[in-house]
Amino acid sequence: MDKKDLNGNENLENNGTTEEELNSSDNTNEVNEVEVLAAEEPVNTTKEESIPVMNKVGSNNNTTPPAPPVTPKGNKGWMIVSVVLAAALIIVLIKPPFQKDDSTAVASVNGTNITKEQLYDKLIEAGGESTLQAMITTELVDQEAKKANVTVTDEDINTELENLKAQLGGEDAFNAALQQSSMTVDDLKKQMPLQVKLRKILEPQVTITDQEIKDYYEANKATFNEEEQVRASHILVKTKEEADAILKQLKDGADFAELAKEKSSDTGSKANGGDLNFFKRGDMVAEFSDVAFKLKVGETSGAVKSDYGYHIIKVTDHKDAKNYTLEEKKDEIKKTLVSQKVSTLSTTWLSDTTAKAKITNSLTDAKKEATASPEPSASAEAGTESAK
Repeated sequence: MDKKDLNGNENLENNGTTEEELNSSDNTNEVNEVEVLAAEEPVNTTKEESIPVMNKVGSNNNTTPPAPPVTPKGNKGWMIVSVVLAAALIIVLIKPPFQKDDSTAVASVNGTNITKEQLYDKLIEAGGESTLQAMITTELVDQEAKKANVTVTDEDINTELENLKAQLGGEDAFNAALQQSSMTVDDLKKQMPLQVKLRKILEPQVTITDQEIKDYYEANKATFNEEEQVRASHILVKTKEEADAILKQLKDGADFAELAKEKSSDTGSKANGGDLNFFKRGDMVAEFSDVAFKLKVGETSGAVKSDYGYHIIKVTDHKDAKNYTLEEKKDEIKKTLVSQKVSTLSTTWLSDTTAKAKITNSLTDAKKEATASPEPSASAEAGTESAK
């Protein structure tokens, strides 16, 4: 596990961005079914309590994660993953082609049958309208893509997935989002063509100027910079005597990772030989960071005391701080701005395209007709009485 897994309140923070759950709207309007939905709640994938020393300074299990700053990765672009993930789960429920008026029993309770027809009705109530609407919108997009000679290749799908990983903040955050939605990468790939088609249809209508890129860079300059980072492993024990004994074993040639697995009390890192992955100075308590950032790669510390015990720290890698220039980030910013504009444009485009299409929907049309039927007016009733 990396340092993020060690946080008691793990929220998959990446470059200042807090990972979020992917939720879909219950709105059955065809536009909203494929409209990009920004994730709203932090994803919590903590599986076991870990040593709190590795929590970020000032954080604890009861604090609310701070609002993410404006950052390229903070904007989810026009990704429709929230719809994709939620729709997939609903489709799984209603995929069997049950027929109305089918009295075949699918279950029984003390001799009383539950029929396929009853199950079908309940599934329609649970998500039938929204799922059917999503299918209608998918068909509409498919037709428009065919008109525009838009096709989807395996390379397109893979590119879209890589873009999604980058926008979520990395591989770990991506996998956590999938796990939260009970999906695999293959499940997601099956749902991605709609997104690719929309992007290919709309991107030719988007233009990004150099001034827009410059303005975005200036507004988000701080988020492009990378702080100095080190990668380290540690062994945490309760007493200095224990730490001194381990230091002697290391001096005599013992393997650091094996000793961490055997003796460290940090349940979050011991299984990985004490590895904490890369971290910034402010990610760890001061006593720990002050030593770790002074060590050279390959060096091991003495016993380092903190409120949580005694650490033996071994630095395994290092990254210098870096301030990125506009030129270095130009392509990334342009991609982000294109995604933002496609997101905005997609809502209008889908609304206009839907309005022009001839669409029937048996699940919603009857309701609309019933709502549209006018009640007899008081004056009309009065007129009828006079005629009598």
